[in-house]
Amino acid sequence: MQRTINLLVGLFVLLGLVALVFLSLKVSNLTTIGSGPSYTILANFDDIGGLKPRAAVRSAGVVVGRVREIGFDDKRYQAVVTLDIQEGVAFPKDSSAQILTAGLLGEKYIGILPGAETESLKNNDRIKLTQSAVVLENIISQFLYNRDSGGGNQAADGGIK
Repeated sequence: MQRTINLLVGLFVLLGLVALVFLSLKVSNLTTIGSGPSYTILANFDDIGGLKPRAAVRSAGVVVGRVREIGFDDKRYQAVVTLDIQEGVAFPKDSSAQILTAGLLGEKYIGILPGAETESLKNNDRIKLTQSAVVLENIISQFLYNRDSGGGNQAADGGIK
């Protein structure tokens, strides 16, 4: 009887460890999107706001790729993000990319909004329309700066002095 209980407890602990490993892989984006071929597109951003390599690339909420690498262009002073997109997914040349936040943990990902042009992006093409990440610290500092400089007083008195 004691041996059966010990075996069940050991099995329960082993299942718990497997579940923790699975959860940590999901949170850290180390799982793959598929083993199929992909093509590369590039995008420049003024501020990536914590975006990391292996972050998801989504369109319409569906993962269609991953961020391969992030570099810095010292001529434009912008971040250069290299994206691996699944081979069967094609985006028009006038598509736009933006850095968005998902979930409670604040995970950053790239959202691609397809354009209307008939010609598609090819391997090593660049997305021209990008929107940088919204950095919460910048918004808070702008709010506090405007409040301290008297920018908020005009709304309170209707703008009449």
